[in-house]
Amino acid sequence: MKKLTGPLTKAKIKQLRAGQVLSYDGILYTARDQAHKRMAAMINKKQELPFILKNQVIYYCGPNPALPGRVIGACGPTTSSRMDRFTPILLKAGLLGMVGKGERSKEVLSAIKKHKAVYFITHAGCGALISEYVKSKKFVGFGDLGPEAVFAFSVQDFPLMVAIDSEGDSIYD
Repeated sequence: MKKLTGPLTKAKIKQLRAGQVLSYDGILYTARDQAHKRMAAMINKKQELPFILKNQVIYYCGPNPALPGRVIGACGPTTSSRMDRFTPILLKAGLLGMVGKGERSKEVLSAIKKHKAVYFITHAGCGALISEYVKSKKFVGFGDLGPEAVFAFSVQDFPLMVAIDSEGDSIYD
């Protein structure tokens, strides 16, 4: 299994192919619908985001609170298509990777290809298992969004599959 270490670069992404299974070490920023909506609005207003998007990976996840002795509770992926209307602007701002579940729109597919980004999927329905790969978490921003606040997860051996590669090839075709 290929190991991918963050932060991402265009050179690293260029080597990835749709259907490839790999493990990821690095930072994943959690963000769901409301965080995406807010970030897109901030980009449009030229406001500073709570983290730098360039070369980063967003994990479409709203983590559950940690159980005693654990870093985080269940933290499985959410449906990626709910972020589709905000994804092109985040890619234009420098985001290089996304992790979620399910297909993406034609507009997102085009934006991934245009910006040479990548879309990964991870195991759905396995949030408790996935939490084992999260080694630490740090609050990043949008605390008023509750479970949709943005966190930085430091992950090790996080399981991923390339769903859409930088050339626009997709496992859904």
